[in-house]
Amino acid sequence: MSNSVPKPQQQKQPKPGPWRPPAPESSPLPPSTWAKRTGFRPKFSGETNASTDSGQISLPAVPKTRLPHNQQPDLEAGRTPPVPATNRESDKPPPAAAAAASAVDKDQVVVKKRRESDGGGGRKSANANTDGHGVGQQQSQQQQQQRRRPAAAEVVDVLPQSLDDDGFVERQSHMKYEVRDSPGLVPIGVYGIQHYLSMLGSLILVPLVIVPAMGGTQEDTAMVVSTVLFVSGVTTLLHTSFGSRLPLLQGPSFVYLAPALAIINSPEFLRLNGNNFKHIMKELQGAVIIASAFQAFIGYSGLMSLLLRLINPVVVAPTIAAIGLSFYSYGFPLVGTCLEIGALQILLVIIFSLYLRKISVFGHRIFLIYAVPLGLAITWAAAFLLTEAGAYSYKGCDTNVPISNVISEHCRKHISKMKHCRVDTSHALNSAPWFRFPYPLQWGTPVFSWKKALVMCVVSIIASVDSVGSYHASSLLVASRPPTPGVLSRGIGLEGLSSVLAGLWGTGTGSTTLTENVHTIAVTKMGSRRAVEVGACILIVLSLIGKVGGFIASIPQVMIAALLCFMWAMLTALGLSNLRYSEAGSSRNIIIVGLSLFFSLSIPAYFQQYGISPNTNVSVPSYFQPYVVASHGPFRSQYGGVNYVMNTLLSMNMVIAFLVAVILDNTVPGSRQERGVYVWSEREAARTEPAVTKDYELPFRVGRAFRWVKWVGF
Repeated sequence: MSNSVPKPQQQKQPKPGPWRPPAPESSPLPPSTWAKRTGFRPKFSGETNASTDSGQISLPAVPKTRLPHNQQPDLEAGRTPPVPATNRESDKPPPAAAAAASAVDKDQVVVKKRRESDGGGGRKSANANTDGHGVGQQQSQQQQQQRRRPAAAEVVDVLPQSLDDDGFVERQSHMKYEVRDSPGLVPIGVYGIQHYLSMLGSLILVPLVIVPAMGGTQEDTAMVVSTVLFVSGVTTLLHTSFGSRLPLLQGPSFVYLAPALAIINSPEFLRLNGNNFKHIMKELQGAVIIASAFQAFIGYSGLMSLLLRLINPVVVAPTIAAIGLSFYSYGFPLVGTCLEIGALQILLVIIFSLYLRKISVFGHRIFLIYAVPLGLAITWAAAFLLTEAGAYSYKGCDTNVPISNVISEHCRKHISKMKHCRVDTSHALNSAPWFRFPYPLQWGTPVFSWKKALVMCVVSIIASVDSVGSYHASSLLVASRPPTPGVLSRGIGLEGLSSVLAGLWGTGTGSTTLTENVHTIAVTKMGSRRAVEVGACILIVLSLIGKVGGFIASIPQVMIAALLCFMWAMLTALGLSNLRYSEAGSSRNIIIVGLSLFFSLSIPAYFQQYGISPNTNVSVPSYFQPYVVASHGPFRSQYGGVNYVMNTLLSMNMVIAFLVAVILDNTVPGSRQERGVYVWSEREAARTEPAVTKDYELPFRVGRAFRWVKWVGF
């Protein structure tokens, strides 16, 4: 066979198609770039440990073809070295061989072609040739492929699958639409609404938690919800246009929920009487604005590119998982206040998202995509029927009377169940106006406190770590290549500016990339940037309708808690899914992740329980007691501000998980392959691959005005 294979320097670069070039047996497979440095062979891919349901690209196994040493594709650079062109006709596949190879590959996968605007020109069919020598050579190759073909399916994420005409790696995708695709106005609108409905819980649940905790009324909750929808739409448009340009929804992330609750339950606020909502909101606004400016500085100064060296999957996974696990004290304790309604909500979401996830209607997995809104609608309808049927009506009892004024023992016994189970106790929908425009500083002038701002600054770093994982995972699904460190820094910088807007408008939290974006993109197979932008415009319009905010604010609290149980569990799983980019079975990684998760629960528990005895009278509900730690933590120096900062930060699960993971992962020896170090595109890729430039370049030629800023963008 070695006599029939031309020498590498005489072989023409094969054009991609259904056929594959001959495999010379004499050329060994050289290691990739990172393998040369670590000593590992490129046989293992850290991207191959996930299923297709999690967004990975599942392809049937194809026989691996070895190329000569000087034609091996660079797995990190994403291109193959140039090959001297020749005019040998025997290098072209004959029609018979092409048809046979096409029949073999027909049942394997249908790959969506990249646009001609990528610069590669798309895939081209093989030219016809009737050379008998080529037919015999191709048939011999097919026989060898049949003997070497593995039986198991191979999951592919970022490794190259084919080569385009320019020698660049062309990544096969299972997405319906990728980042630059524009399927038309009607499909874009439908997919945009679908994207936001599938992430409804992530958008609305944070204000539904923090506003009642601040002592706000139902009308205050409705106004904050409308403000959140408005700011989310505006910041999403900014991010898809001038940030990372990936189709990622911006909103009130759960990352900011724990510090917000800690500030809300600060000792100075617990002694206030009356409606504390506006006073506490102005304190939150000041802390968010300062922390957001700090995050914008990290991004636009290029410091984020340096921090990327410390942020790897083994760090991101436990940090995000700790965010979801930290709210266990809030979830089911509130569900138990009306167990029949809360349990029904959780059960329906589980059935829709797991047992009915593969049922498709008109090509859409409606139960998986709309598990949260469908479960909410059905549970709300069931609770309404029970309320109208009198299941929660007790003679002589009124839910509008404070429980402290209730004299009847009969009413005292049932008043709690009436408040949590009935759906007619909220007047937010009736009192909300039809039109309301959210405006900046609507709650008053922000109040700046250095100790609260310092807590938020540390949390903004955690939010940036969360976004790094989302950028990488989503880019593997919808873009031609992962972004460059400069593009990532640009995205983090714009997230900081977006959070400044959130602080000025008064959403109570910062605005950052929602982790659930990755799950939504993987499930809906919709990665079009235009769809997310159209959905953001629709969100802005809805925010101007006051009744929409009133309707959302009237969701019973027990249903909110039930949805949060699912959302926080999903967030925990999405965080741990980042381990698929590393060697998840490595004892090094197992120990690091295990220690990070355990200490993220144990150390905050020590701070939260310090100084509290069973007879301690705490004026906040039990599910908010972990956030009152600033008043009784173990740090008790003569500087009250330092005590507040240290007790608050070390009582947050995500901060402890991040500190333990980042220290261990960057000090314990381990190869790049074992650690699963994120591989970002090099700056030169923008010059050599037009697809990368078109995916991430700024619109309206804005990037040309900032070419002098070498550390941001390309």
